[in-house]
Amino acid sequence: MASDPFFHPVSGFDLPRFAGVPTFMRLPHVALDHARFAEVQVGLIGVPWDSGTTNRPGPRHGPRQLRDASTMIRAQHQASGTRPFEALNCADLGDVGPNPADIQDSMARITAFYDKVHAAGIRPLTAGGDHLSSLPILRALAKDGPLGMIHFDSHTDLFHSYFNGQMYTHGTPFRRAVEEGLLDPKRVVQIGIRGTMYDAEDRDFARAEGIRIIEIEEFFDRGIPDVMAEAREIVGSQPTYISYDIDFVDPTFAPGTGTPEVGGPNSYQALQVCRELDGVNIAGADMVEVSPPFDQSGNTAFLGVSIIFEILCVMARQG
Repeated sequence: MASDPFFHPVSGFDLPRFAGVPTFMRLPHVALDHARFAEVQVGLIGVPWDSGTTNRPGPRHGPRQLRDASTMIRAQHQASGTRPFEALNCADLGDVGPNPADIQDSMARITAFYDKVHAAGIRPLTAGGDHLSSLPILRALAKDGPLGMIHFDSHTDLFHSYFNGQMYTHGTPFRRAVEEGLLDPKRVVQIGIRGTMYDAEDRDFARAEGIRIIEIEEFFDRGIPDVMAEAREIVGSQPTYISYDIDFVDPTFAPGTGTPEVGGPNSYQALQVCRELDGVNIAGADMVEVSPPFDQSGNTAFLGVSIIFEILCVMARQG
């Protein structure tokens, strides 16, 4: 079924890309109380919040820069020919307003927002925000049962706590998600993990719970098609969340992030892993940890929205 023209983006042939109000991919802004909210099939959402950051701050500014960079996204995928805006009703649903002084209140606000999105049958594509943002999103999306997850990152984000028992940081969201029954650990695969370590506590937890970790050495030794074939087998046909931390990518190509790790994939490989998601039952996805203060060029944000577009094209091919 073709999408409604109301949900098509503004063309650069009609209005220059540097003009107009920047929305995600130049799509219409449809707020939760908009008359056409219930017609949206995929909603792009900003979560401008980084209170879970433990080192270099800045991802709270990510959604705004990602929106601006996304005006360069056009209507058709170059390699596959997919035209997602003609296949799905897509819209920019705006930002979740966080409470920058209160982590728990912010998470409650995020979950409440996504509860409405999920109840309307809309699949969310999120621009964060630090990686703690994923936890309150999963609390909304997993109300019908635990999800699988394909997680691209250089860190597992499976730690028990930070700084004398602080349980909610960008290094703990998926430990909490497993403990809360939001994720089925045997349907979780983490890809690209690397970098120096405090200890192996996160790996020990993963091993005990059945989470599959594919470290960067294995990723490069085996190659993307083989690794992603295993990832698709692990998550199977049941609903699966895609979580993509921009620090999965080598900082040569994505320096605008708070906790970079060298030795990662290049920008083409960053897109290629998304193209290998075909066949995954995507319940929602996020792109997190884009930190504009650390990349004045804006190239990290442009890579981030290009990755979001790749995921959107996979969702469009699913229908």
